[in-house]
Amino acid sequence: MSKKAVALFILLALAAFGAWWLRTAPESAPRGPRTGGKLRVVTSGYVPYSLAKQIGGEDIEVQMLVPSGTEPHHFEPTPGAIIAVKEADLFVYTSPAIEPWTQDILAGLDGGRALAAGPVEEDQDPHVWMTPYGALAMARRIANTLADLDTQHAAKYRQNLKTFEKEIAALHRAFQDGLADCKSRAVVHVGHLAFGELAHTYELDLRSLSGTSHQGEHSVKRLAELVRFIRKGQVRAVFTEELVSPELARTVAGETGVRVLPLYTVEEVSKRDFEQGKTYLDYMRQNLKNLQEGLQCKA
Repeated sequence: MSKKAVALFILLALAAFGAWWLRTAPESAPRGPRTGGKLRVVTSGYVPYSLAKQIGGEDIEVQMLVPSGTEPHHFEPTPGAIIAVKEADLFVYTSPAIEPWTQDILAGLDGGRALAAGPVEEDQDPHVWMTPYGALAMARRIANTLADLDTQHAAKYRQNLKTFEKEIAALHRAFQDGLADCKSRAVVHVGHLAFGELAHTYELDLRSLSGTSHQGEHSVKRLAELVRFIRKGQVRAVFTEELVSPELARTVAGETGVRVLPLYTVEEVSKRDFEQGKTYLDYMRQNLKNLQEGLQCKA
């Protein structure tokens, strides 16, 4: 093959790769230079994305790797996503337990450019943000890291954190007061055990269909156990989540005559909610409202 032919082949290959990258890169992956010299932050999914937006405000560019409407646990990073992380000043993810795919990305990063905002202990429930103060702990880690990387705006990051702390305190009080007087405390959740910390904090009796990950089997035996529990108790509603097929909850509801209400893990959000900027606090307030309705709590 001549040198001209080799050069032409390379140019065609590069062009094909570029076109493929643009097609497959997630809609939220950053492209192009920073605007106004802002700190560029790339997050894994919606939990760190929402918290980083809350703390960073207008002083950072924050982008999300996992596209809206995509299940985050088994996401496979595209070449565009990997490049976005490498070009970022900071990559914020939740934890290896929630996002095992991040390990491949972290292996190619320089030290100090990645932050695990959630817990890394293997024996801890990874869904810590499902309680207000668990989310606050994540926000504090993000705020401290942003302040270290961008000293010019460190005071603003800390002020935004103080504002968030007040909102978290108000949210915690709302959960305490809103769930204090309910006819039932049994939360029958047709999904994985994402709400264990929430149930423990507010003294609820959580019954879930599977374990703490989405790899647990939704067995017929477990489904039958939940149906028997509902029929014996004062359960008037079952709860489902955005990451689990609604057919499972409908099956339980059809067998027992109870209602189906959503609980949001904030791990996966719809494209509409993403575009509207729905926040962690918005989802948690909706969770409280649905719990109050399903457990028949007094206002």
